[in-house]
Amino acid sequence: MSQKRWYCAGGLILMLLGSLPVIAQSQEIARVKNVTGEAAVQRGSEQLRVKPGDPLYEADVVKTGADGTLGLAFIDNTVFTAGPGSELALKHFRFDARNSTGEMFADIKHGTLSVVSGAMLKGSPGAMKIKTPTAVLNVRGTTFLVKID
Repeated sequence: MSQKRWYCAGGLILMLLGSLPVIAQSQEIARVKNVTGEAAVQRGSEQLRVKPGDPLYEADVVKTGADGTLGLAFIDNTVFTAGPGSELALKHFRFDARNSTGEMFADIKHGTLSVVSGAMLKGSPGAMKIKTPTAVLNVRGTTFLVKID
């Protein structure tokens, strides 16, 4: 009889735990490569100054001041450079190094963004999407520059 009670209590505990919000630790998707002037990352409700070597995660928003630039190196070797007065949200990033496939979605609100695509687009052409205020760029593997006034 005591085993049944334990089983029921265990089920109740699991059911209660299942209803609690889960706070997941995100996987690192990129690192800050270089910084000049003012640059920060908005992570949830925190705004943190960044320095070379700092990790970046999905859902981070990087911002540069009027005199700032920020270089980012993603885990697939894609490189982003945000110019002065930029705001870029790293919305979604998945990469499988075994077969160089994945997907990326970033949203630039304003400023400039220079992109050199990495390994992901070799295995998944068209998997990178950059949203601007007026369009969504579907990137198939290249180098390009976006400027939003």
